[in-house]
Amino acid sequence: MSIYLDDIPLTEAKERFEAALKSIGMWGILGVEELPLDEKVIGRVLAEAVFAKISSPHYHAAAMDGFAVLSANTTGAMPSSPVDLPCERESSSSRAAYVDTGDLLPEWADAVIPIENVESINLNGSIAENIRQPALIRIRSAVTPWSHVRPMGEDIVATQLVLPAGHILRPVDLGAIAACGHHKIFVARKPRVAILPTGSELIPIGTPIHPGEIIEYNSVVLAAQINQWGGVATRYPITPDTFEEIYRCVVQASETCDLILLNAGSSAGSEDYSGKVIEALGEALVHGVAIRPGHPVILGVIGVNEGLKKGIPIIGVPGYPVSAALTGEIFVEPVIAQWLGRSSISYPKVKASITRKVTSPPGDDDYLRVIVGRVGEKVLAAPLSRGSGVITSLVNADGIVILPRGSQGLDAGAEVEVRLYRNSEELDTTIFAIGSHDITLDLMAQFLATRGRRLSSANVGSLGGLIAIRRGETHIAGSHLLDMSSGEYNLSYIRQYLLDKKLVVLDLVGREQGLMVTKGNRKAIRDLNDLIRDDITFVNRQRGAGTRVLLDFNLIKLGMKSEQIRGYEHEEYTHLAVAASIASGRADCGLGIAAAAYALDLDFIPLFQELYQLIIPDEFYLSNLLEPLVDLLHNAEFKRIVGKLPGYDVSRMGSVAFDLRA
Repeated sequence: MSIYLDDIPLTEAKERFEAALKSIGMWGILGVEELPLDEKVIGRVLAEAVFAKISSPHYHAAAMDGFAVLSANTTGAMPSSPVDLPCERESSSSRAAYVDTGDLLPEWADAVIPIENVESINLNGSIAENIRQPALIRIRSAVTPWSHVRPMGEDIVATQLVLPAGHILRPVDLGAIAACGHHKIFVARKPRVAILPTGSELIPIGTPIHPGEIIEYNSVVLAAQINQWGGVATRYPITPDTFEEIYRCVVQASETCDLILLNAGSSAGSEDYSGKVIEALGEALVHGVAIRPGHPVILGVIGVNEGLKKGIPIIGVPGYPVSAALTGEIFVEPVIAQWLGRSSISYPKVKASITRKVTSPPGDDDYLRVIVGRVGEKVLAAPLSRGSGVITSLVNADGIVILPRGSQGLDAGAEVEVRLYRNSEELDTTIFAIGSHDITLDLMAQFLATRGRRLSSANVGSLGGLIAIRRGETHIAGSHLLDMSSGEYNLSYIRQYLLDKKLVVLDLVGREQGLMVTKGNRKAIRDLNDLIRDDITFVNRQRGAGTRVLLDFNLIKLGMKSEQIRGYEHEEYTHLAVAASIASGRADCGLGIAAAAYALDLDFIPLFQELYQLIIPDEFYLSNLLEPLVDLLHNAEFKRIVGKLPGYDVSRMGSVAFDLRA
């Protein structure tokens, strides 16, 4: 009878899986391969330590082109009192013999004088034409024993350990292995991992897509992870959601693989066949681990049944892409490390302050994706979207913050440990941008990448950007906050929230704001007055967003109340997210920029012109970090590309709107 343990702690789940693998003899190197020493073994893991067969060099070797001598014979040589030594090949400790770099040092010699430090002389005292074959050499400086000589064993001494077992081979390692006398090596056999995507709604990459269909790419991500970690991945075709088909595919994969990843269908839904197949072929050890994302993972072992070879681990991988990728990191990589005999991957870590309050399920280990930047003396971590289906949250993530079970979240400013996906040195070239979303920032990031800078954006709205500046948590903030009394942008809010801050405000773009509506505007929406119609569903921006302020300002002018608008409380954090809500049918319209509407093939009703500006604290404005960004605002090519966006005006880009540094 199989055992299901719902929401068991991560450590317990790993312990159960490890115990099961040990019981079937799969907690260690799976096999050893003997391979010839060539460039193809790069990245392989040594299964046996490499001990030197011979020394390197295995003889006393000349380290320079020059003349081998007995150092004692050079004693007393000075510029004013040179010493002459005859040059012959006969063994004689009183003579000198020419040697090329790498030549065997004569038995009687203990030093080499570089050829440029001798005078080649004929017997009659004239300068020899062939400086390598003179009758004698004249030296004007004494040499010490073993000067310019590579003594035997200088690099490697026979029998010494050159590389330990478990070492991942690098290019330079191959040279050391060859130098110590080996021409073959023993490496761990690569684990074979089968990846089985399941789901009747899935379609292969490159197939024309229709509503209700999902492009299957989890298997590509998982396979790339497996290959990167040193395994060999085999992606199987998409299997329909039927017990019989999944069963057949698992049996087939078990014939050649060491591990099966059964992707999707691991929830408790009516079409959950992963657990049923595992039960039919073996034992499900765990169904549900207390982690977010990745909660519905299954860990099991299939055994002897209908011709299966005994003891094959199987993991039911959740279907959401973030859950699938993190399942690979959490459960698969440590197992592959064991099978290869290497240490599990250790990520660099850095301490940082979280930029906003986050909540966390109290019973789960929560894997929070963050972007990381160094602002002044602070290292900051800004949370990204937490949805299990948001693969870009991993693409954009600089690292992971693990909130342990029972924490229930973090307050803004709390210190956290970030497990970095990037090199920590990259933080010094990262420009942190917190504030309002604009498509220009995405283009800016692309341009800055070629200029040695990385732009990381967190979209929290214009007001959130000002607060981030006040807290010293960002290099720049994008803002387009309209003053309802003056009609001016940003300045009154800066004076309210950033009174004591020295700042520079640069114009970035003028933007056209309006209503994004479905293609063809089937409900004949004309302006804001239509938002109170019973047949209209609106999608809004979050509190503090400049677009939300613009909407509220104009609702007041029109004498309209937010309670009259169906969907006013439905909030999104970017213009593109608003457009996506409309394109998907969740809403009929939303206020946003023209470029977002056209990006998703929506219609656009222009209503307002606004100014989007960059607010930069004085300490960063003229810094080396921001210099490429400020220069970019005057770059003709960048202006041309931004100016092609629908509804954008770049005529004032880069102009100083307000200099508040006095």
